[in-house]
Amino acid sequence: MNILDRFSLKGKVIVVTGGTGILGKNFVKALAEAGAKVCIIGRNLEKAHERVRLVETFGGEGLAFAANVMDEQSMIEARDQILAKWGTIDGLVNAAGGNIPGATIGPDQDLFASDVQDTIKAIELNLFGSIIPTHIFGKVIAEKGAGSIVNIGSLSSSQAITRVLGYTVAKNGIIGYTKWMATELALRYGDKVRVNAIAPGVFLTEQNRTLLTQPDGSYTERAQRFINGTPFSRLGDPSELEGTLVYLLSDASAFVSGETVYVDGGFNAWSGV
Repeated sequence: MNILDRFSLKGKVIVVTGGTGILGKNFVKALAEAGAKVCIIGRNLEKAHERVRLVETFGGEGLAFAANVMDEQSMIEARDQILAKWGTIDGLVNAAGGNIPGATIGPDQDLFASDVQDTIKAIELNLFGSIIPTHIFGKVIAEKGAGSIVNIGSLSSSQAITRVLGYTVAKNGIIGYTKWMATELALRYGDKVRVNAIAPGVFLTEQNRTLLTQPDGSYTERAQRFINGTPFSRLGDPSELEGTLVYLLSDASAFVSGETVYVDGGFNAWSGV
């Protein structure tokens, strides 16, 4: 197999939780371009069908599911429908997650007066929202003895990012879970079953544009701090995650497991000096 063929996902069935989200759109697009059959799981069925149409514009096949990653039974039902249509699952992208407003501690807020229950919800969504799908879809991958799982970490899984306590705790858990599951799967099911993570930097999207930029287009103070801490001196574009995702799902990364790839313009590497 030549090197270009190793990057191909042609014919592989890839499940994307959170596939209706902002970054999920880029993930779905990249998988379709690489030749995969894409199963889009999200809370909004209409958006999931939009993503299927996106896959079809690249000549691919897609399936849409309205399901909750925190609901084990809904994950089982989605898995069974995928297997009924395509007979297998080759990859899983755990892209569901996000922050919860009540779990964000404002700069002028009493650090110890934040709602602990909201923090717990943020931890559950961002950590167990990946563990539960992995235990459902990953079982299929493990039992067939081949496939790749990609979790989504964060800059906060390596460095302390102020205000986002629940998100930070969860993303640190994702990195630990990635290492643990990569080890267990390889020892029990062999060297063709892999688990890795992508830790995105700060990406400018339509969803967060009002948080990161002023009405005149200049950056907010918080966005500028991220830029100042990034050797590339800019925010990322969601399309810049696509190559890493395809690499980790493809045979090109056959000897890579338990790793976290920071796609952040050098933010995690730089001391600031």
